[in-house]
Amino acid sequence: MMKMLLLLVALLSAALPASAAPPTCYSRVLSLSKEITESFKELQTSKTVDSCVETLPRLYLDIHNYCVLAKLRDFVAYPGCDRLVEVDELKEKARSLYTILISYCRRDLVFLTDDCNALEIPISPPIEHSITES
Repeated sequence: MMKMLLLLVALLSAALPASAAPPTCYSRVLSLSKEITESFKELQTSKTVDSCVETLPRLYLDIHNYCVLAKLRDFVAYPGCDRLVEVDELKEKARSLYTILISYCRRDLVFLTDDCNALEIPISPPIEHSITES
């Protein structure tokens, strides 16, 4: 009986995907912030961009920066572009991220900075040079 139970447990653990563990608060917040930032970039570069999109507050998110809370609040409360479905969807994602940050993950996250200007002008990742360029 014990062998059958062990065999059953072994088969079930082999059948489950490696990522069966639930996401942590940090991983959920990080993935949602990246998703929001990318969606905002796509919205701005869309060929069918509405003129009101150009007036939206910039939406570069760094969840390690305490100012991200104010940035999300400002974006969600911004009155422009309410007629665009894409903007409404983006605002809803931003609202969800804000709720997760201030309630569910409030004790789990550590903010490393409170530099609000860093959220206005994001730092580009360094360009890697190949060995042949040197």
